[in-house]
Amino acid sequence: MTVAASKKLSYDWTIIIYMASIHLVALLAFLPGNFSWQAVGVTLLLYWVTGALGITLGFHRLVSHRSFKSPKWLEYLLVFFGTLACQGGPIQWVGLHRIHHKYSDTEPDPHDSNKGFWWSHMAWMLHQIPADNDVPRYTKDINEDPFYNFCQSFMIPIQIVLGLALYFLGGWSFVIWGIFVRLVMVFHFTWFVNSATHKFGYQSHESNDNSRNCWWVALLTFGEGWHNNHHAYQYSARHGLAWWEIDITWMTIQVLQFLGLAKNVKLAPVADKK
Repeated sequence: MTVAASKKLSYDWTIIIYMASIHLVALLAFLPGNFSWQAVGVTLLLYWVTGALGITLGFHRLVSHRSFKSPKWLEYLLVFFGTLACQGGPIQWVGLHRIHHKYSDTEPDPHDSNKGFWWSHMAWMLHQIPADNDVPRYTKDINEDPFYNFCQSFMIPIQIVLGLALYFLGGWSFVIWGIFVRLVMVFHFTWFVNSATHKFGYQSHESNDNSRNCWWVALLTFGEGWHNNHHAYQYSARHGLAWWEIDITWMTIQVLQFLGLAKNVKLAPVADKK
């Protein structure tokens, strides 16, 4: 599918309105009355919980790739945190990610980087793409799980409950920063893995696609920016393979392993290859 062909896909106006609303409300953070250092602190804490623990550790390394095993209660907790990132329910997220890896940078890839930076960053989500219909075939291990289906169906109500809790804790500044600013941060930092790390950086391994290792994306996403390493060894719990490729999420997995909460940890055969 060429860039021109992708434009012929029908727009998903529900997603367009959803994304536009979140970004517009986040702009209210620039009003002086909505700023407080406590609200910034809440934002950073929730960014770590939903982005690092939820998306990176939970949705991605644990569920999408099963790079390690954890107790079911911990898996559900991480999936819940990922649901709070509002990037779609866990079943949809995992399914689309698995499709991406199977067809990386080819026509069936939902965010094929060959269609341009804007497409791979976020434009693909604003259209009704064929991959959405294929998700059930790639999520047979979680399709029937009641908790996954709960998170899939009630993503927005769960976020509303969090918003109400933040309002009672700190008023509108907590809501604007802790919900909307935080969501914009998690959105774009995660999307950089689809866009920037398929365009900027270096390749250490043969991966048969455009994936690259990008240090600044790794910094923003707790290690996800070592993307060429990841595409070469998709099953590996560790993405930063060279000693200087800092991977905070791998460090987190090591802590869980020490505590007996991460087992059967899968690793790339060469941990320090340049």
